[in-house]
Amino acid sequence: MTLKLLVLSSLALLTNAHMAAFHKAMYCFNGTVSGQVNYNNDDPVSPLWMLTKSDYWFHHFNQCDDFPPAQGDFLELPAGSSFTVEVAANRGVTSLSFDGQFATEWGDGGNHPEDYSITNLAGAPLSSSGCIGNPNMHTQNQSMAAGTAFAISYQSDISQVTMDNLAVFTVRYNTPWKRVTSYDVPKDMPACPADGCTCAWVWIPNGCGEPNIYMQGFKCMVTGATSTTPVATPKPPVWCEQDQSTCTQGAKQILIWNQAEGNNIAVSGADLSGNPKSPAYNSKCGFKDGAQDDIFGTSSSAATAPAAIVSSPSSTVSSSSSSAASSPSPAVASPSPAVSSYSSAISSPSPAVSSSSSAVASPSSAVSSSSSAVSSSSPAGSSPMSSSSAATPTAPYPTCKTSTSTVTITSTVQPPAVPTTPTSSYSTTTSKSANNLVAPTSSSASNATPTNPGTCRKRMVHKPVRRRFLFK
Repeated sequence: MTLKLLVLSSLALLTNAHMAAFHKAMYCFNGTVSGQVNYNNDDPVSPLWMLTKSDYWFHHFNQCDDFPPAQGDFLELPAGSSFTVEVAANRGVTSLSFDGQFATEWGDGGNHPEDYSITNLAGAPLSSSGCIGNPNMHTQNQSMAAGTAFAISYQSDISQVTMDNLAVFTVRYNTPWKRVTSYDVPKDMPACPADGCTCAWVWIPNGCGEPNIYMQGFKCMVTGATSTTPVATPKPPVWCEQDQSTCTQGAKQILIWNQAEGNNIAVSGADLSGNPKSPAYNSKCGFKDGAQDDIFGTSSSAATAPAAIVSSPSSTVSSSSSSAASSPSPAVASPSPAVSSYSSAISSPSPAVSSSSSAVASPSSAVSSSSSAVSSSSPAGSSPMSSSSAATPTAPYPTCKTSTSTVTITSTVQPPAVPTTPTSSYSTTTSKSANNLVAPTSSSASNATPTNPGTCRKRMVHKPVRRRFLFK
């Protein structure tokens, strides 16, 4: 009991921590210190704002991309089905550390009401920007969560991934929200090279603090592929909230916004709700919820998968109706844009899935792949599915005045008798002639300046510090 109280007290200090998608196939899964395993790893959660491309690309500013997953660890993407990750503020509050004993339904290890919102905080803190503060999901309620996405490149070597071969293939509206989050895979996804593909988890919050972006890398592998039609060359998304016919059609790039260089979207003015426009992975920028089935090249550009292209054996994917599974439909089923107006934020919608067991699966139980989609609000006891095995010219900085408040968060918790485990010596070096399943269509890129002076928001600077769980 004393240990549990100590942990919960320490987790309360995670109020200003941000969010990342955790899975053993992620880059810097064990942290960013060579030879050490950080069970309280929060290196991937830091937001990206006004950085050069060399720093924001795959979270390089803190060398996260220099620490690949162990050899053979892949985030499996079952074609036509779904996969699951754990969106949290710290690895320590997932099923991937401490046998999951500090994991709950939520990404901060805490317990919150089903209709969690700024009007029903149940004792949780309100952020300085008037939003939910713990976990820091940059939202006032579930309906306003901006949406997160995964993108894929058919390059095994992360250094060969570019904006022209990294395409968004799945989106989940109204996330980040609860810890266990699933994403749907297009049924026509072709197989990856033998050494796997490279994937990225991306997110742009809708206000509630600094207007930043998030990007982190994964080694991934499409399983059960039946199509050989390649993914088309992605194009930059555009703001199209007012007229969906103006949205970018087909494969789309990830959104780069408010960076020192490489921005591919610019917005100004207010959205339909009257709030400053903020690009997002939802209908406002032409992304539908779920699998992006329109990302493939035409039949004339399809290519037969060469010998080097393989799919993981289907036997590695277990299809079961786990209690963690639910309908692949989003937590909020309305087809309307995921981000509603702040005026409608006062009453949070009822989550699509109610909580059941508070049990949390151990890391070993998290290694499976299911054909059932799990909504972002799956029960705490849900065991996540896992797998087994250009820069553009520099855009000007915003000229608006930015008020800055610096928050330093420190918590110390250390697992009981958990020895330091050497990390894998697995190298990211792969053949630079790897097959590229991106259709050779014309590349489209654009330079955009950061948001105009009238739309700057209060900048929240969260100093990245290590949170250690110290158990006595």
